[in-house]
Parts: sequence; structure tokens; C-alpha cells
Amino acid sequence: MAFKHTLAAAFVVFVTIGGAMSAAGAETFRIVGFGDSLMAGFNLGPGEGFTDRLQAALRAKGLDVSVANAGVSGDTSSGGLARLDWSVPDGTRLVILELGANDMLRGVAPAIPEKNLDEMLAKLKARKIAVL
Repeated sequence: MAFKHTLAAAFVVFVTIGGAMSAAGAETFRIVGFGDSLMAGFNLGPGEGFTDRLQAALRAKGLDVSVANAGVSGDTSSGGLARLDWSVPDGTRLVILELGANDMLRGVAPAIPEKNLDEMLAKLKARKIAVL
């Protein structure tokens, strides 16, 4: 079942970056998976995490992509906001943003992660980085 979700995500990313790939020419399309333990691949073996499987699926489709894993287990939206600038390197074209579950588990008022996510989206937009 998880593999089907990875393929579905790969399709969404493929459609999202399809047009941008031709504009990028020979340059590798850089994606960063930014989030919590779900992105980090907590309790998964090497090559089994979302970013590894997404990169493999996209490369199998013939795309020149790299998918970096910037997931931190236990991270909240506040932690993500604090580390966003140094976790997403220059040259990144797309960020897959996955945060908020730990905020909910800790009973954080929904307005706080909403504000933090809005700030992250604004920062990435200012850097001209697409976000899923």
C-alpha cells in the first residue's frame, strides 16, 4: 500500500515538474522533502523512506532529479520554521512540505502551525521555490 502512495506522489511530482524539466536543460532538478518523522523515514531501513523511493520512481521515469531528505523526527511547525532557511539549499526547485502532525499531538493551538506554515510558504515563494 505504501508503494502505491509513493507512486501516486511520484506522479504528482512528475506532473508538477514536467514542464520545468525542459526549461532546466541539463541541470538536475533538486527537490527537498521537508518535514517530520514521516518525511525522515523514522524506523525505516536505508532506501525505504519517502524521499528515497520518490527519487527512485522519478529516475525510473527518466527524470534527472535529486530528492534530499530534510525530515526531522519529532519536529513541529515551529521547529521547521526555525530551520527552513538552512535546510533548503540554494538551487532547490521544489519543496514537499509535511509538518503539523506533531503540533496536533502536542495540543498546540491550530492557529500556531497555520501561521508557521504560512510563513514557510511565503519564505519559499520569495526564493521562487515551488511547494507541494
